[in-house]
Amino acid sequence: MAFFLALLTYYSCSSLNTSPIMFKNYLKTAWQNLRSHKSYVAINTIGLAVGIAACLLIFLLIQYETSFDNFHKDKDRIYRVAGATKTRIGINYSQGSAFPVAEALRTDYPQLEKVARIYGRDNQQITILNDNANATQIKFKENVFFAEPEFFDIFNFPFLAGDSKTALSEVNTAVITQEIAEKYFGDWHTAIGKFIKYDNDKNRVCKITGVLKNTPANTDFPLQIVLSFKTAQGEDGSTDWSNQDGSLNTFVVLPKNMSSRQFDNNLKTFVKKYTPAEYANHGYILQPLSKIHYQSEFGTYRGHTFSKALITSLSLIGFFLLIIACINFINLATAQAVNRSKEVGIRKVLGSSKKQLIIQFLSETFLITLGSVVTAIVIAFIALPVLNNILQISLEIQPSFSLIAFLFSIVIIVTFLSGFYPAIVLSGFNPIKVLKSKFTSKTAGGLSMRRVLVVFQFTVAQTLIIGTLIVVSQMNFFQNASMGFDKDAIVMVPLANDSARQLKSDVLKTQLLQQAGMDKASWDGDFKFDNAARKSDFNPDFKWADADYFKTYNIQFVAGRPYYPADTVNGFVVNEMMVKKLGFKDPEEILGKKINIFDGKIVAPVVGVVKNFNGSSLKAEMKPIVLGSWKQVYRSINIKIQPQTPKQTLAAIEKLWNNTYPDFVYEYQFLDEKIASFYKQENELSQLFKIFAGIAIFISCLGLYGFVSFMAVQRTKEVGIRKVLGASVVSVVYLFSKEFTALIGVAFLIATPIAYFFMHHWLQNYAYRIDIGAGIFLLTILISEIIAWLTVGYQAIKAAVANPVKSLRTE
Repeated sequence: MAFFLALLTYYSCSSLNTSPIMFKNYLKTAWQNLRSHKSYVAINTIGLAVGIAACLLIFLLIQYETSFDNFHKDKDRIYRVAGATKTRIGINYSQGSAFPVAEALRTDYPQLEKVARIYGRDNQQITILNDNANATQIKFKENVFFAEPEFFDIFNFPFLAGDSKTALSEVNTAVITQEIAEKYFGDWHTAIGKFIKYDNDKNRVCKITGVLKNTPANTDFPLQIVLSFKTAQGEDGSTDWSNQDGSLNTFVVLPKNMSSRQFDNNLKTFVKKYTPAEYANHGYILQPLSKIHYQSEFGTYRGHTFSKALITSLSLIGFFLLIIACINFINLATAQAVNRSKEVGIRKVLGSSKKQLIIQFLSETFLITLGSVVTAIVIAFIALPVLNNILQISLEIQPSFSLIAFLFSIVIIVTFLSGFYPAIVLSGFNPIKVLKSKFTSKTAGGLSMRRVLVVFQFTVAQTLIIGTLIVVSQMNFFQNASMGFDKDAIVMVPLANDSARQLKSDVLKTQLLQQAGMDKASWDGDFKFDNAARKSDFNPDFKWADADYFKTYNIQFVAGRPYYPADTVNGFVVNEMMVKKLGFKDPEEILGKKINIFDGKIVAPVVGVVKNFNGSSLKAEMKPIVLGSWKQVYRSINIKIQPQTPKQTLAAIEKLWNNTYPDFVYEYQFLDEKIASFYKQENELSQLFKIFAGIAIFISCLGLYGFVSFMAVQRTKEVGIRKVLGASVVSVVYLFSKEFTALIGVAFLIATPIAYFFMHHWLQNYAYRIDIGAGIFLLTILISEIIAWLTVGYQAIKAAVANPVKSLRTE
């Protein structure tokens, strides 16, 4: 506070040609004036504090989201080689690349400073071994990465132990973070030389050769366990140029004299040289490290992106919340003009200049603003855990140059933004009129301005209300829309991945009722249809599931039948979208036609057609789907349980699992929870909109309450006269409320097209979306009017029921 006070004193004295001693006297006088107007100060402080607190939280959030991976030394020259596949409807982008891309880049472009690959595998089992590399009973699931040694040359993740250049140079070596080391070995200093086993594979017993400092929260590489890339050899498509694996990222560091645009041109030649002709639509572009966190169409290992548009939107919301808090101050200060008119008149008669009065009123504003900033910091500390819980992040308020600069800017901006106009109005009073008591709220000026400001406040508030209602409605649509299958009471249990998995899964299946094996992730692939010489010009979504899949999910057939139970493909089932894509009008016409995949390695007829169902998020268009039975690739078992006794059923499943796979970690997830996770970012946005809309309404109503309170004082005699002449309580309440009702209506007419424009644009991001109906807008104006009437109602009724005799005696 002393820092702010000293700076403001210096700059104010310099700009206004005022000595520090005189400015100190202004502050003392301002403090005495504020103490005599406690309700005025309280309302202004609370309104400003809430607005500044919201602005501060938004500042912290934006600062965090824009800081991702900024700490790497060569951040401006680091690029990801990202997939860019041409389709009939545009370009599909992917974070992945083919496995041989990195080696070929090193060979063909030696001018590249560095090239490195990293391969991510989420939720993998790690077993802690003793010093003799024998298993213990400690096993857990973690996200695992395979990385080349060059990765730690490109990215500056510091090592606590081990050599970053050699730690991952050999097969079956591993680097872990300090957190993981302490979690499973007690002391990270003792972790070097210990052994872990990956995915319960006896051939992947890895020696720990390095310990990383815990990776910061603001990185898109959530490293915990990193195995050498050589350890991954054998499970990847190391010679397959056609497969752009989304789990594999290839990074390059460009030389200082080369731009990304130049190298993008080189990549076109590179793709033609190595990619098979039938995959000519596959391509690559360079994606700057600085854009990875913001471009959701590519994706990240963290699974979290934060678009530039959202940053802009939050910045605008923070700005407007601060503006409407300042508007409260202006409205209250100008409304109080009549109460302070005689004070100003006497000051002018005694020789105070207009400049001195302006400084005096700005000093009062400064003190209120300073108190509001302190209060805002306290509010932000209290609210921060709530924000962190909503967004699943770890924001903190820590002293820093950027934070101090932000708060100082807020003090200066709010002081002059809130105080300048009221200071001009108050300092411009005519002392003769004031001292003759011919000064009223109308002659004070600013009545029209106050109306404009109230309209602006409620325009912002109602825009946020409309946005909130639309976001919530879209989320309700996602949660309640039919996906074409039964998602309730289905438990997904990942299958263990060992050599005897297939045999053991059969044993497990015979002990469970109503279950189906299904691939954990679907596959988009090329295919040939009905003995065609060329591949189809679109890629369907292939899903591998056993014959019980259709019963488990209650998927309805419109033609044909399910394929027969088998370990390998004996027939395909397609959805109606696939039938339509292939040009058939009647589902019966496709039955018996053959689908050829993997260049003839799998060929089988279509035996059934099911109703359309959405196999992923409702954000994207429904895709053509092909289902087949292929036991070798099943990765999870899906179990339909009785919802009446979930705990007992889950306990029985766990017991059977542990008996069947004693060396593997048991885990499960309900399908409806997984589907809900598709809309995590939209849920977070919905919660933020609710909070900010509530803050906007609160600030606006606080100003409205203060405005009506001062109006009631100024119109005491008028109300008394009206009551003596027979006015009812209802008519007096109406007198106070009619103007605000009309102003809110005007604000609604302005807010409606603005909100519709932006929210209609936002909804275009989703293939399946709600229609913005009139009901949302009617509900908004209803909410706004009810809140406004509740806000002014108390003061209006209090003025209406007051004794007219006392009112007429009021000076």
